[in-house]
Amino acid sequence: MTSAVASGGTSPAPRTVPSGPARAALAVAVASDGVRVPLGLDRVRGLAQAVLRAERVRQALVSIAFVTPAAIARLNRRHLDRRGSTDVIAFAFVAPGAHTTGRASGRTAASPAARSAGRRHPGAPLVGDIYIAPDVARRNAHRLGVGVREELARLVVHGVLHVTGHDHPESAARVHAPMWRRQEHLLQRFLPAVGGSRT
Repeated sequence: MTSAVASGGTSPAPRTVPSGPARAALAVAVASDGVRVPLGLDRVRGLAQAVLRAERVRQALVSIAFVTPAAIARLNRRHLDRRGSTDVIAFAFVAPGAHTTGRASGRTAASPAARSAGRRHPGAPLVGDIYIAPDVARRNAHRLGVGVREELARLVVHGVLHVTGHDHPESAARVHAPMWRRQEHLLQRFLPAVGGSRT
């Protein structure tokens, strides 16, 4: 799996964070930008909310967009200065004017998205955007010998974990990182609810 992470301030769609009682508990918006997604969008929303709850996030505003390989390649180039498409890119944001803590749930915030999530004011909602390319996920699923729904669910979990402040090395060692183990644990726990199966 390839993945990419970016920090706040560079997202293609800046977010406004509601204040006061208007804040939603775990608001997750899911959209498909003209691509076929073999997971129901309501199931994707439920999976993201389940991961947020498992990570003990109380308030969040997260969007998940399923995009074409060309669209994710543009995001990859523009925001991460990398060529080509990837399977998932996550952007974490800090609310304007939020005081910063420097850490995310006691974990060292290493990646830009993790650092951004770590600077979140303790009472501020978690805010992030996740972009997933289903066509890249399909290729990865076939290469890895797993189901496409499973791979898409893995990318949802992966993106949400990045937004919450988790990180992993960019090398092949990432599959041994604590984030990867957490991802696979959560995937195993929630995969039946999204209609995926381990193959």
